[in-house]
Amino acid sequence: MRASGRAYDQLRPISLEPGFSKYAEGSCLARFGETHVICTASVEERVPSFLRNSGKGWVTAEYGMLPRATHDRTDREAAKGKQSGRTQEIQRLIGRSLRSVIDLAVLGERQIKIDCDVIQADGGTRTASITGACVALWLACEKMRALGMLKAHPMTDLVAAISCGLVDGHACLDLEYTEDSNAQADANFVLTAKGNIVEVQATAEKEAFGRHDFDALMGLAEKGIADLVAQQKKVLGLA
Repeated sequence: MRASGRAYDQLRPISLEPGFSKYAEGSCLARFGETHVICTASVEERVPSFLRNSGKGWVTAEYGMLPRATHDRTDREAAKGKQSGRTQEIQRLIGRSLRSVIDLAVLGERQIKIDCDVIQADGGTRTASITGACVALWLACEKMRALGMLKAHPMTDLVAAISCGLVDGHACLDLEYTEDSNAQADANFVLTAKGNIVEVQATAEKEAFGRHDFDALMGLAEKGIADLVAQQKKVLGLA
C-alpha cells in the first residue's frame, strides 16, 4: 500500500463537474484528489491567420496556476511579464491532446479556446487539465450543434490523461505530489477512449529504467484512463 492508503493501481477520488462556469460555452471542474482545475471552453468566430479561408477551425489552450494553488505562494506570471517554459509546454500539450479528437473541418472557421486554471495543486495538474478540458470542449461543441451552428458534432472521440511512476520500486498510478517529487521515474500518458496513444512523456529521475518497468506503467495508464473515460461518458450522458 502507498502512504495515502491507495493500492498501486488505484486512482485518487475523481470528480468531473460539468457546467461549472455560468458564462463559458463549455466548462468542467476536474478534481483529481486534492488537485482541482477549472476548465472552460470559449467559442470565437474567427481563426488564426494561418487558417483563414481554409474552411477549418482551431482548438488552442492556455494553462495557469493561482498564486496559492501550492504550499507556498508563487507570483502570477502576468506580473513577471512572461510565461515559464513549463506553462508553455503544458498548454501546448493540452491543445495537441484536444486537437487529436476533433474534426477541424466540421468545426468550420471557428476557434475554441480552452482555459485550464489550477486552483489547487497536488500533482497531476496537466493530466487533470486534459481530462476536464475534454469534457468542456465536448459541451461547447454540443451547444453549437444544438444552436444550429454546426451540422454535426465535430468530436470524433474522447481523450484523457493520467500520470504514473516508479515509487520505492513499485509502479504506481495517478501520483500525488509527494510521490511525484520522490519518484525514480515518472510518466504522463494521454490516450483516447479507443485506446490510441496521443502522447507519452516518460523520464528517469535517478537511474534509467527498463522496458518491463515502462510496460507496467503503460498497463496502469490504460486501466486508469479507461476509468476516466467512463466518468467522462457518464457526466456527458454518453454512457
